[in-house]
Amino acid sequence: MSARSHFSLALAAVALTAGLAATGVGPAAAVPAVPVVKAAKAPAAAAECGVRSDRRLWCGNRVGAKGYQHRSYSSEVRGPLNTAFSWFQCWGHGDRHGGGNDIWYWTKLDNGQWGNVPAVDVYTSVDPAPGLDEC
Repeated sequence: MSARSHFSLALAAVALTAGLAATGVGPAAAVPAVPVVKAAKAPAAAAECGVRSDRRLWCGNRVGAKGYQHRSYSSEVRGPLNTAFSWFQCWGHGDRHGGGNDIWYWTKLDNGQWGNVPAVDVYTSVDPAPGLDEC
């Protein structure tokens, strides 16, 4: 095979690889860029966690965290927190949870209901969050 044929084959292989990657087919498309971007943004979402001038705690939280009617896992589930960043009106004592304490935060859930969220699902550095009112 001549050098010209080798060059033509190499050029065709590069074009085919680029075409497959652009159409979402082949090995280049098997590694999505979205998880890398989410991983880079996740710490930034939880970076702010404190009480603002509106006297609410604004903090990162576990997506899918449940809000309960009372500060107890045995009470009615009022709804979820579907976002990774929320505000919390106040805190109170309740059932112990996986966070190693009994602090729960009161907030308006993503479905419009009010509920208590266990502190284990709120990304505070200390519980209760300094400066937040007890309720």
